[in-house]
Amino acid sequence: MKDIPAYGLWSLVIVNSLIFIIFAFSFTKPKSPRDWRSFGAFSAFIVALFTEMYGFPLTLYLLSGWLQTRYPQLNIFSHDAGHLWWTLIGWKGDPHLNPIHLLSNVFIFGGLIYLSSAWEVLYKAQRSHTLATSGPYATIRHPQYLAFIIIMFGFLLQWPTILTLLMFPVLVFMYTRLARGEERDALAEFGDEYRRYAENTPAFLPWGKKIGITIETTLKCKQAYESI
Repeated sequence: MKDIPAYGLWSLVIVNSLIFIIFAFSFTKPKSPRDWRSFGAFSAFIVALFTEMYGFPLTLYLLSGWLQTRYPQLNIFSHDAGHLWWTLIGWKGDPHLNPIHLLSNVFIFGGLIYLSSAWEVLYKAQRSHTLATSGPYATIRHPQYLAFIIIMFGFLLQWPTILTLLMFPVLVFMYTRLARGEERDALAEFGDEYRRYAENTPAFLPWGKKIGITIETTLKCKQAYESI
């Protein structure tokens, strides 16, 4: 096993975080408070991830006793050990070439491409004050939030940490709530046009029944909001 001490490299934490954050920012171009909350949550996840990947390995430190007992020959504070799936399964060779790591790259870069295509459609719709229904929006109502979830899931596969595992379900719930607010605003602005679109387009997954936020839920939220 090739042990490569790779922590305390805060310059890499900053550089890698900025690369992904700026790349996402270039497509999302947040304007509203809701946009900034969505982007800020994603940015926090990225910073937490790279902090453990190159700065301080909190997860490895907390699991060090168990890992050292189960894998006595393992240098738990090497970069290789941070690839927990590679470590736990007992694969040999370069951890960057294991199947889970390669799959994680598909999710990460596929999610970034999906995010860029979704925001291109949304940006044009916002500028023309029309409803976004083409491209990724032709199959689901919230492709931008799904893209963020896909990217974060890819990073969880690539470099799972206790902090990001705890953050992931919280952020998924946050994106669900943001989507609910977005639907309320769209219903108020576009009325029946959005109602017809929502009735025929699932919220987050392009197959099966509508999952997550339904137009009925949105209508209830709108009625409750107007009654305040």
